[in-house]
Amino acid sequence: MSLVIRVLIVEDHAIVQQGLAAIINEESDMTVVGQAKDGIEAIALFCQTQPDVTLMDLRMPQMGGVEAISTICAEFKTARIMVLTTYDGDEDIYQGLRAGAKGYLLKDCRPCELRTAIRTVHEGQQYIPPHVAAKLVQRMNHPELSQRELEVLQLVAQGMSNLEIATALNVSESTVKSNINRILSKLGAKDRTQATIIALKRGIASL
Repeated sequence: MSLVIRVLIVEDHAIVQQGLAAIINEESDMTVVGQAKDGIEAIALFCQTQPDVTLMDLRMPQMGGVEAISTICAEFKTARIMVLTTYDGDEDIYQGLRAGAKGYLLKDCRPCELRTAIRTVHEGQQYIPPHVAAKLVQRMNHPELSQRELEVLQLVAQGMSNLEIATALNVSESTVKSNINRILSKLGAKDRTQATIIALKRGIASL
């Protein structure tokens, strides 16, 4: 491993990207080798620069962070990628780490924590702050929703009726009802409104 940690930043907001680069370049043992604004650029730059550590935003245009992490980790088994995001919904945390990320940090962290996290991940260890770990444990205890249940839940969150959902998904209304019953039981929700609130909070559905 090189003495200087080579960092790739993947972030779609220019001002955040510049701020991160400034924090990293201030240190004598780390340097920014590339900056990408979406997942597609991230994959190309990763192949080109072969960074030691990659900071990856989750929600970006063209291709999001989870897909980019999966793609990079499939080809580069030793890739050290850390999610850096504003989202701490347990679904985001779970998907990011499941895709192969080695750490998870929120953008409101202090510069010193960011540098510590980069060094920790560079040494081959995971960096997961306690509150993020707690949410991850919570997520592991939830039964997994099927792909169809996720689709139904997304439409419920948009305020659609059972009939509208049935039409949109091209299934019968009774199929939608049984999907909703399974969703309520898996989420521990008593009705559609509560299911929507839980789903938005956990990052399973978006408006």
